[in-house]
Amino acid sequence: MMRPEVLQGVFIPFLGTVLGSAFVFFLKGAMPRAVQRSLTGFAAGVMTAASVWSLLIPAMDQSEHLGKLAFLPAFIGLWVGVLFLLALDRLIPHLHMNSDCPEGHACGLGKSTMLVFAVALHNLPEGMAVGVLLAGWLAGNETISSAAVLALAIGIAIQNMPEGAIISMPLKSNGMKSGKAFLLGAASGAVEPIGAVLTLLLAGILTPVLPYVLAFAAGAMLYVVVEELIPEMSEGDHSNIGVIFFTVGFSVMMMLDVALG
Repeated sequence: MMRPEVLQGVFIPFLGTVLGSAFVFFLKGAMPRAVQRSLTGFAAGVMTAASVWSLLIPAMDQSEHLGKLAFLPAFIGLWVGVLFLLALDRLIPHLHMNSDCPEGHACGLGKSTMLVFAVALHNLPEGMAVGVLLAGWLAGNETISSAAVLALAIGIAIQNMPEGAIISMPLKSNGMKSGKAFLLGAASGAVEPIGAVLTLLLAGILTPVLPYVLAFAAGAMLYVVVEELIPEMSEGDHSNIGVIFFTVGFSVMMMLDVALG
């Protein structure tokens, strides 16, 4: 039977996406651009802080025995994570918000499906990040606590709420029924528990190289922040609202990780 801490880590982030997608039942009309910028900036801030405090710092802490080269596993893992997401970005067909130019492998998929794929693509490293921490905790790693796993899961769930709304609300404003828009928004987050469980299944392989894998997840998340979220929070007329909410998100995740971790 799966332990409660594992269930929490796996499903709390997905719950955030589901709750955010449910906004489609309560809000009418298109999401204001300023609100979308705020939510995107907040999500970027949470992911950046999680990459640093929950993943990169623990990766270096676990490599202290390497002395002055303690940064090396984090450095290598970070780059592999970035290159992995870059490859997925080139291969998987997807469409970013407020864009009419599909990316990835050419296909005949509809706009709505590719929007969901875009969100699912950057939800994958979040699920992997939780799975890696869970694997380390279950293996008895002294630098990873169940509270640290919970902090990361809650932080990701908080930033998933605006992401769920960002995907479901535009679908509704484009004429899709609320129920279908909700299901597609929720489906975009289903890759997170899948990624977490798959990572856990590989725990026996990953545990010996845990610092590299922690940094790998961090690199994948940072790729999403820089390639997608920051451009989306900054596009259009000049505004500082995205930067402000980036800082809010970063601060919330930092506090969660220090207070609970």
